[in-house]
Amino acid sequence: MSPQLGKLLVLLGLTLAVVGTIIWWGGGSVLSWFGRLPGDIRVERPGFRLYVPFVSMLLISLLLSLVLWIIRRFS
Repeated sequence: MSPQLGKLLVLLGLTLAVVGTIIWWGGGSVLSWFGRLPGDIRVERPGFRLYVPFVSMLLISLLLSLVLWIIRRFS
């Protein structure tokens, strides 16, 4: 394993820990809008629940693509 990959894994782990701490301390209120965006499908009926977060997952995909592009650009 190369030292660069090790540094990247540590950075990703720290980022995940910071985001988790923010969500934990905020009680989820920090990201309460996430999953309720226009385009996310939510159907709730007695005995049946369907949740398809199309727009939320598209947003995550775009953000991760941007982060990975920035990492590749500067490494």
